[in-house]
Amino acid sequence: MAETTPEQGGEKTLSPAEKAALRKKEALAKAKAKAADKKPLVDNGDGTITDPNTGFMWKQTDAWLDTQRFYTWAMHKEYVDKINKENFADYSDWRIPSKAEALTIFDKTKECVDKNGTTFTMDPIFTEGCVSNTWISECSDDNIIRFDLKIGIDTPYTTSDIYGSIRLVRIPAKEEPKEEPKEESKEKPKEEIKEEVKDPQQQT
Repeated sequence: MAETTPEQGGEKTLSPAEKAALRKKEALAKAKAKAADKKPLVDNGDGTITDPNTGFMWKQTDAWLDTQRFYTWAMHKEYVDKINKENFADYSDWRIPSKAEALTIFDKTKECVDKNGTTFTMDPIFTEGCVSNTWISECSDDNIIRFDLKIGIDTPYTTSDIYGSIRLVRIPAKEEPKEEPKEESKEKPKEEIKEEVKDPQQQT
């Protein structure tokens, strides 16, 4: 059955292009409604971004912005190790994200600018001039997968000769609640009452 829209009391059949535009508009409206319930990302002022919705901490720049080069999967640890050895932002537990983690910064309601001046679906709180892809932890030497932040999907490749950028994430350890110091009792300890013990020989 053809999709129609009311028009002056009658109905108009939508063309394939109009149907696609309508679905895109509806999807965007749903994304905006969902985004309205989310807390905004926080710029920590030290080159890191915190997502209060997930607790994840992201590096504000990617590998391209940091080194002006791309990395194959086999080379990705070189960059990760570099950032951790530098103890970036006083942390040394940075790592590449999983697909699920990368999806949390894919945001259809936001627009960030990549190195080519093209906008893509990520919050502009991240530094512009970056690259819209990243290696993810599901990738392996036998299964080359790269995540695309423009469309929010992971793409498999049949060759390892694929280059990409790298986003880094960490999950801050939960701080244990500090115990409040116990107040010393103001009551003075009761003095032990010593009973006088009489010498049995003196008893009559």
